[in-house]
Amino acid sequence: MTSKERMLCAIDRGMPDRLPVTIHQWQPYHLKKYMNGMSDIEANRICGLDASINVFEISEEENDTWKVKSRISKKDGYFATHYTIETPEGILTTEEGTNPMTTWVMEPLVKKEEDIHLIRKYRPVPKLNKELVMDTYDRLSEDGILRTFIWGKQGGCWQDACELYGVENLIFQTYDDPDWVHEFLRILLDQKLQYIEENLPGMPFDLVETGGGASSNTVISPDIHEEFCLPYDVKMHDALKKHGFKSVYHTCGGMTQIASLVAENHCDVSETLSPDTVGGDIKNEKDAKKVYDALHPTKGLIGGMDQFHILETGSKEEIERVVERLFLQFGTDGGYILSACDHFFEVPPENLKYFSEAAKRFSY
Repeated sequence: MTSKERMLCAIDRGMPDRLPVTIHQWQPYHLKKYMNGMSDIEANRICGLDASINVFEISEEENDTWKVKSRISKKDGYFATHYTIETPEGILTTEEGTNPMTTWVMEPLVKKEEDIHLIRKYRPVPKLNKELVMDTYDRLSEDGILRTFIWGKQGGCWQDACELYGVENLIFQTYDDPDWVHEFLRILLDQKLQYIEENLPGMPFDLVETGGGASSNTVISPDIHEEFCLPYDVKMHDALKKHGFKSVYHTCGGMTQIASLVAENHCDVSETLSPDTVGGDIKNEKDAKKVYDALHPTKGLIGGMDQFHILETGSKEEIERVVERLFLQFGTDGGYILSACDHFFEVPPENLKYFSEAAKRFSY
């Protein structure tokens, strides 16, 4: 099997020739520091991994009713970008911090309840760079699968709202004003559905990522997830299915208490199977079995590997032991792609090769 065939087989809950092995979104920081500036496609080839390549480049639309101005200032060790957005009915502001590794929200865009109406009325939906998608697809060929996101700060409506309003603020509002939260989520869902309709049909994506860590049960309760995540996730996943796309629900946090809800949200694949050492809550065999039993009957599975304490600092023998354990926990019946749970920044390339070599020993 080619890497693409192998991974698509696992996504469809089939049994490929061997255990597929990959990482989650190779970061530019790591490519520059450790991989001589090569592309993510080349880095996967060098390390012997089945590639999982993400393409998401958009042109943010601006018009007379949504005018964006920005200014950048240098802080201690990072840059801050302050945005001012002018609309006919008011001004919105937000600020993001950026360092060589990542970008984060410093000041949320939504500060008052009425601000969401400015987003609904005036925020334009961006355009996907389709030429880049097709170019990447051609360069990737049979070396792996092509993924993308749904537009927004994050793919899932709940996670997106957390980025725009603040996670603590949004949790409080689920108790103080749940109707407003639902209104906010419906606005975001409508814009995401518009993005899907206008940008994705005809694109060769193998997986479309939704969800987000803020929907995990280490951030919110299962009750909040059921009321404020599940209904919106279902509608987005159904919209993707309509155009023939498979969705992967990304939960970079606790899964053990919401696995049965993820099983209901119409996604095709669930990730990240994160252990407690990287912010998840899979601590032992019992937790792994609970997640597996809830999801494996209907979903493909991706993830499991601790990218910091094992891939970054583990020995070759430790990596091999964890790969074997993860295969036994999640992969013996197929339907599983072994992957780093999430982003890494300082993993030695030789450890990625050990990771790949260890996984290739497990065939079906």
